[in-house]
Amino acid sequence: MTVAWGSIGVMWNKPFVQVVVRPTRYTFEFMEEFETFTLSAFGEKHITDLTYLGRVSGRDEKKLEKTSLTVIPSQIVKCPSYDEAELVIECRKIYSTRFNQDEFIDPSIKENYPEKDYHIVYFGEILHIDGTGKYLKK
Repeated sequence: MTVAWGSIGVMWNKPFVQVVVRPTRYTFEFMEEFETFTLSAFGEKHITDLTYLGRVSGRDEKKLEKTSLTVIPSQIVKCPSYDEAELVIECRKIYSTRFNQDEFIDPSIKENYPEKDYHIVYFGEILHIDGTGKYLKK
């Protein structure tokens, strides 16, 4: 998935990632259907691919075929990873909830949702991390 918002930390005594997905996105269907997901970080040379992946829906075309990315199996989870990724975080969903407009403390947040398509927040327990280059352990 291509995400711009998220976090990483420890909660419920588990290392976790937190990502948000709008219910109108094709990614949402996968997040709801499957128990696991991966997050990947890429180097600058893949910025064109990532921009394309973030702008075009997989509902409309087989967009991976139009990139330089190579799908490979993940180490632990069933969903795929990418050979070109410099960092892959494999996760298992442990919690999700929909943003509730009535609970926004800052009223300006509502301006981000003119269609009222409030994000779903997913917490994923980190099961495995692979890194290359700047992400390698020292």
